Amino acid sequence: MFESVPGIVGTAADSESKLSGQKSLRIITVAIIAALTVAVVMLRLYKLDDLPAGIQVSEALNGVDALSVLDGEHAVFFPSEFSGHEGLVVYLIALSVSVLGQTDLALRLPTALANALTVFVVFWLGRLLFGRDATGRETPWRGALIGGVASCLMAVSIGQTVLGRTVFRANHLLLLLSLCLALLWWGWRERNWLAVTLAGVCAGLVQYTYIPARFTPFLFVAFGLSFLFPRSVAEAKSLRSELPWILSFGGVAAVVAAPILIFFALHPEHFFLRSNSLLVLQPDVSRGNPLGTLFESVIWHLAAFGFKGDVSWRHNFDALPMLNPWEAAFFWLGAGVALWRWRMPACRLLLLWAAFLLLPAVIAVDYAPNTLRMLGATPPVYLLLALGLWEAFQFAKNRFFPNRAVEGAVALVTVATAAISVQGVTSFRNYFEVWAHERGVQFAYEVPWSDFARTLDSFPSADGEIYLVPNSLTHPSLDYIYKGSASVFYFPRETADLEFLAREIEGALARMENLTTVKVVQLNNVHVGWIGNDTGRVAVLLGKYAQFDGTEHFNDFRIHNYRNVSLDQTWTFYEQLVPLDVQYDGGISLMGFALGQGVEEHSVGGPLELEWARPFWAALNWETARDLEVDFSVSLRLYSAEGEVVFQEDSLLWNSLHQPTSGWTPGDRTATIFQSSLPSDLAPGSYDLRLVVYNVENLVPTVLVGVWEPEFSLADVRVGDPDRE
Repeated sequence: MFESVPGIVGTAADSESKLSGQKSLRIITVAIIAALTVAVVMLRLYKLDDLPAGIQVSEALNGVDALSVLDGEHAVFFPSEFSGHEGLVVYLIALSVSVLGQTDLALRLPTALANALTVFVVFWLGRLLFGRDATGRETPWRGALIGGVASCLMAVSIGQTVLGRTVFRANHLLLLLSLCLALLWWGWRERNWLAVTLAGVCAGLVQYTYIPARFTPFLFVAFGLSFLFPRSVAEAKSLRSELPWILSFGGVAAVVAAPILIFFALHPEHFFLRSNSLLVLQPDVSRGNPLGTLFESVIWHLAAFGFKGDVSWRHNFDALPMLNPWEAAFFWLGAGVALWRWRMPACRLLLLWAAFLLLPAVIAVDYAPNTLRMLGATPPVYLLLALGLWEAFQFAKNRFFPNRAVEGAVALVTVATAAISVQGVTSFRNYFEVWAHERGVQFAYEVPWSDFARTLDSFPSADGEIYLVPNSLTHPSLDYIYKGSASVFYFPRETADLEFLAREIEGALARMENLTTVKVVQLNNVHVGWIGNDTGRVAVLLGKYAQFDGTEHFNDFRIHNYRNVSLDQTWTFYEQLVPLDVQYDGGISLMGFALGQGVEEHSVGGPLELEWARPFWAALNWETARDLEVDFSVSLRLYSAEGEVVFQEDSLLWNSLHQPTSGWTPGDRTATIFQSSLPSDLAPGSYDLRLVVYNVENLVPTVLVGVWEPEFSLADVRVGDPDRE
C-alpha cells in the first residue's frame, strides 16, 4: 500500500496484493467522491434560494442582463457604468431563469454549481498530476490522497462557501481553468486529440468569465516555455514533435475566444476601465509610490495563507485567513517542496498557476487580501497544501515506522478525515447560524433593498400606481426581483438642484396614464445608502401638489401614499428664497430660507398661517468656510409668547451627496429642506419659529457673529384651531 507493494514481482502473492491495493484504491476513491458530494450539497446548494438573504448590486446586474438576453438582446460583454462583465455568467443565468423562473435560486444556481463542480475537478487533477513519479512509475495512492485532501478541504472551506454561494463570475473561471488544465494534462499524456481540443475550448471560454482570466494565456505560455530547457539533443527533437499538439490547443482556444477579443479590440475602453481604476501603477492609486505599494500588496495577499483574512463579509467569514494555521503550515511546506522540485512538471505548473492567478489581486490595489480576485489561484493553493501533507507523512513514515506502511496509511486517512469533518461541521454552523445573521452581511448584501423588492412584488398589481424610489441610478436588485406592473421611477438623490429634482418628478408623473396613487419609498436602514432627507425632500414636494393618504410601515422601509395629484401648474419646492447673511462663529452661514405649508409660503410682511393637521416645511440655504472640520445639526423650535419651547425637531445637515458639513465644498451654496408635523396637543395661537445650529459631537451650539446668541428667529407663525369647533 502507498506505492510500496510487498512480495516478489511476478508471483501469485504479488498479483493478489496488487488486486487488493486496486480494490482499496477504488473504495477510497468512491468514499472521497461521496464525501465531496455531501459537502457541496450541504455547503453550496442547501438553502440556496434563501441565503444570502439579499441580492447585492453586482449579483443583480448579471440577473438583469440575463433577462435582457431572454428578451433577445445578445452580447459577449455587457458594459455598465462602472466596468461591465463578461457574458458567460449572463447566458448561464438566462438558461437557469428560463427553467426555474425569475427567482433567487435561478440567479445563484449556475455559479454555485460551478464552484461545487470545481472540487471534483481538483480531485481529478490531483490524481493526474501526482499519479506518477518523475520516472513515469504509477503512484496512484499519492495522486488519490493529494487530490482527495485538496478537494475536500476546498469543499469545506468557509471562505469558498461564501464565495461559491454568491453570484461571482469568478466561480466559472475557477471551474473552467481547472478543467482546462486537467484535460490538457491527461490528453497530452495519453495522446488524446479530443481531450486536448476540449482543453482548448475551456481555455477559450475562460476569457468570458472574469477579469483575472486575462492572465491565463501568460500561464499557458510560461508553462510551455518551461519545457524549452532540455538536457539533451534527443529531448529537443522530442519537444519539436509536440508542435501539432500546441497548435491544436492554442488554435481552438483562439477561435473560441475570438468574439470577445474582437470586442475588446473595437472597444478598448471596456478592457481597461476597471483595471485602470485599481492598477498599482496609477499615481492616484499608489500615492506616488508604486513599488512600495506593490510590495505591501504582495505581503498582505501572501498573509491570506494563515495570517490575515479578507475583511469583506461578501467574500469571507469574520475576516478569517484563507487557510487556518495547520493548513497554512502544510501549504508553506508544500510550496517549499515544489520549489525544490521545480524540474517536475506538476510542481512547476502549480507554482506558475498560483503566481499568475494571484497577480490580478496583487496589482489591483484597494484593500488586501481580496480573496475574490485570488479565487483563480485557489486550486493550486490547496494542491500545494495536500502535497505538503503527503511529504510530511512520507518523512514520518520513513523515519519512525518504515515497516508499518499500512498502519501509517490508516492513521493518516483517519486523522485527515476527522480534521476535514470537523472543519465541514464548523463551516456549516458558521455560515448558516452566524454569518447569515451578521449585520455586516445585511449591509454587504443590501438586504433592505431585496426585502423592499420582494414586498413590492407580493402586492397585487394596480394600474395607475407609481413608486418613487430615492436612487440616482436604477437599482438592479429591484429590477430583477420585481415582476409587477406598477411603474417605478428612481428620482435623483444626489442633486443639489431642487428645481431639477422637482422637474424630474413632475415629468415622471406627467408621463403616467390614469395616475391614481404616488407611493414614495423610504428605507429605514441608512447604511444601504438611502437617507431620510432624500424622501423628506420629495415629501415636501408631494405635500404641495397632492393629498397625503397615510404611511405604510414595514420592517426595513416605509411607503408614503399620495392621491389627487395636481399637474396643472409647474412644480417647485418654493417660489422665493428669502435672502439672508447670518454668520455663525463655527464657520457656517445661513444664506437664505423659505418656509411654507403646502403651496402657501411665508411672506416677510406677515405671519405664516399654519393648519394644525398638515405638516410644514422649511428650506435652508447654507455656505461653509474653509477647513471646516465640524459636523453640524439644526434644531427647529417653536416658542410660545411666554418664551416656552412647545415644539422641537432636530436634523443632521447633509448635502445631496450625503456628506455632513465637514465634507462640504467651501463657498458653494448647499440647499437643505425639512418637513415637520405639529404636535397634536399644540394650542392655537401665535408662535416664534427659531433656528439653532449646534455641533453634532458635543451638542454645543454655535452663536451668531455680532449677536453672540445661538437662536435665530426665522418667522412668526400662527397656528389655527385644529378643526375642533
